[in-house]
Parts: sequence; structure tokens; C-alpha cells
Amino acid sequence: MRRREALQRRRPAPVSPRLARLDASVDAFLAHAAVERNLSRRTLEAYAHDLARFTSWLETQSVGKLADLERRHVTGFVQHLEREGLGPRSRARALVAVRRFVQHGARNGECVVDPLDGVETPRFPKPLPRILRPDETQALLDAADPDDPLGCRDRAMLELLYGSGLRVSELVSLPLAGLDRRAGLVRVLGKGRKERIVPVGEPALEALELYLAEARPILERVARRDTDAVFLSRRGTAMTRQNFFERLRGLARAAGIPRERVSPHVLRHAFATDLLEGGADLRAVQEMLGHADLSTTEIYTHVSRKRLRETVETRHPRGGGRKRKKASTPAAKKPPA
Repeated sequence: MRRREALQRRRPAPVSPRLARLDASVDAFLAHAAVERNLSRRTLEAYAHDLARFTSWLETQSVGKLADLERRHVTGFVQHLEREGLGPRSRARALVAVRRFVQHGARNGECVVDPLDGVETPRFPKPLPRILRPDETQALLDAADPDDPLGCRDRAMLELLYGSGLRVSELVSLPLAGLDRRAGLVRVLGKGRKERIVPVGEPALEALELYLAEARPILERVARRDTDAVFLSRRGTAMTRQNFFERLRGLARAAGIPRERVSPHVLRHAFATDLLEGGADLRAVQEMLGHADLSTTEIYTHVSRKRLRETVETRHPRGGGRKRKKASTPAAKKPPA
């Protein structure tokens, strides 16, 4: 009896036929996103969360299927999120989920008119990515001891991260088969399981050669079974993002760099910014970073301009740095008449 009561308490509240139909459309979209588009688990969870909010809102508006959806329902949903206290970034993310959902429904013939036509995405300032100065990046690299197996591994990971602009997930999951040391290339599986080939610089290749020849065999002997991962942990298993993040923070402390300024993504930013400052083509940088949209890569041009502006301020005779220096110098005494 108690078991039956417990089971009844666990049962979800009955779903209205109207909401059930929308939920079926959402489930079909999420299945398509997972199987056909190979979206990551985190992206799928975010879509599911935002679309659950959306369908609940539509039920209050007596909308039972995508064909009944109108622009006023979408704008009303965005206003509803704002009243609930969601910031512009969260509202913009929810609107992206709704847009993808509706586009999928249109391809399946569930709606004909685009209800999002003319709906503006909430605007929010895009913060410039954090970057390290070249001397700070070098100090971080020098903090890894190549004579220690773990330090040798860390140096190779840092060189590859900074020299190729990989995402940390791509770095820790890199298989031995993804390395082409003779051609100086790595083959990585990025977002959406899209494969790309990225060139590797000479310093990174040298660090990799040293690690693979001397450090990795030592770490591999500790493992209970073979692993195809390039980078191994102390236990001989594949490195994780969390493990590498902690190692990176320790190296930042050793290099005298504030820990909060250093992360795997910061090195990826440094890679892109230094390339653009060196005159690299924006499209080439986009390809190496694996960005689907060029606008994502363009943010590094703003970082580069900011650096140039700071250089002018401190180095140019007419820059603010010279003026401040003059202002702090005591005025010269007039010679006696």
C-alpha cells in the first residue's frame, strides 16, 4: 500500500493535450539536434530548458501547435522572461532555442509563416576576451619543468594549446592517431563533431616529441590498460578538463600571474590575437579556431585594436603616457634675469 502511494506521488501531473502536442514537437527537435546535428549535451540541455519555458508560456496563451504560433506570442514570451528577471543574455539564448525549434518545425511542415520574422534579439554588450601578453604567455610556458614527466606533459599541452588554438575539450581528447608529426598537423573533432585540421608550430612539435619520447612512456606504465589519448594523467588515464585546469592554475601561480587571469580558453584567445596582430587573414584564423560564424572570430580584431591603442598611448610622443610623465615632472626653475 505504501509503495503504491509512493508511486502515485512520483507520477507527474497530467499534461494537457495542448501541451502534449507541443512537447512532442520539442522532443522531435531535440532528437534531430542530437542525432543529425551532433550538438553537445550541454547545448541540448540548454535547449530543453528554454523550450520547456516556451511551451509552458504558450499553454497560457492557448497555443496548441506550431501552426497557431504568431509573432505576438514570441515577443510576449521574451517580455515574460524579462519580467521574471532574466538578463538580456539569457533572453537572447532562449530566443535562439525558439528560433531553431520553429525552423525545424517549418522544415517538417508544422508551420508556414515565420513567427519570428522581425523579432529583435535582446542586445547585450559582448565583453572582450581576456588575453595574456606575450611575455606572460612565455612565463607560463617556462613554469612547466621539462625534466619532470608531468611538467614535460604540461609544457607540451600548453605549447599545443597556444600554438594551435585548440579548445581544451579538443586538447584532452586528442588521440594519438590525430597527430601527424611529419606534416606538422593535428586532426581534431570540434563542436558538432566537425573535424578540422590545424597546423602545429615548431616549438609545439618539439615539446610534443620530447613528451612522447620521454614522459608519456613513464605515465603509461602506471595505467592498468592502454589508452589512445595523447595526454595522460598521473594515473596513466586520459587527462580531463578539470585536471588540466588545476595544473594550469598552479603554473600561473609559479609564473607570478594572477590565477583568475589564466584559463585554457585564455591561451586560445592569445593564439588568435597574436595571429591577427601578426597579419594573419581573418578567414584563416576562423578556420583554425573552428568558428562556424566569422563574427565570433571578429571579436579578436577588437582586442588587437585595443592593444594598438594602448601601445600608442604609452609609446607615441603624442600619447597619453608621455603627457602623464611630463605632468609628474617638477617644473624647471627659471634662470635668474
